[in-house]
Amino acid sequence: MFDLKGRVAIVTGGNGGIGLGMARGLAGAGAHVVVVGRNAGKSDTAVRELGKLGAQAMAVSADVSDEAAVERLVSAARERFGRIDILINNAGTNIRKSLHEYTLDEWHRVMNTNLTSAFLCSRAVYPSMKAAGGGKVINIGSMMSIFGASFSPAYGASKGGIVQLTKSAAIAWAPDNIQVNAVLPGWIDTELTQGARREVPWLHESVLKRTPARRWGTIDDMAGVAVFLASSASDFVTGTFIPVDGGYSIQG
Repeated sequence: MFDLKGRVAIVTGGNGGIGLGMARGLAGAGAHVVVVGRNAGKSDTAVRELGKLGAQAMAVSADVSDEAAVERLVSAARERFGRIDILINNAGTNIRKSLHEYTLDEWHRVMNTNLTSAFLCSRAVYPSMKAAGGGKVINIGSMMSIFGASFSPAYGASKGGIVQLTKSAAIAWAPDNIQVNAVLPGWIDTELTQGARREVPWLHESVLKRTPARRWGTIDDMAGVAVFLASSASDFVTGTFIPVDGGYSIQG
């Protein structure tokens, strides 16, 4: 039930961090993977890595907050592989400031990258999934979907929005056999969180203290949940959000 042979997955932000960890999981389960990212060099490296796992993979450079670019990437995926079965909306960014320090441009940049992109990509793949008789959409939220942080107002708002977008799409697309779920990563060791640790000096010790697993997550910790939510094992799971956080969200 976890076999993804012949399935085609699009992973935005799939050339590094959580996206790459999930792409590795899908590739290992037999899926073909379309890696979407702005850094062509990183994407090409990711494609070669996924190829060593036995996957057919391709890279597409696209700004997933741009409607026309999203339509082009979906067309490219269909042209190469003939279908789209799985979408992981992982592209994300953060600007760490207090709310009163934000400019409107900074607010829009975070919201468009994190939330509008998920809307655009999900809408764009819907016709292909419906025509195929079903599909899987996996949206990447955050602990900030649950908790607030003084230094992440736009990021937190966007990730809270991801959960609500997930619920709405899950209800709307259930008759089409499309399951839509969200994953809420805890503190995973990525370029994004390495930046957070540089900008917020107390963050590292705070995370370790609150996380029962007493470690930061790795990108490979994200592979299993991706395979579960992308496979037939989750056919009766929709509209939910699953923390992958080493227990961070259950500790007071």
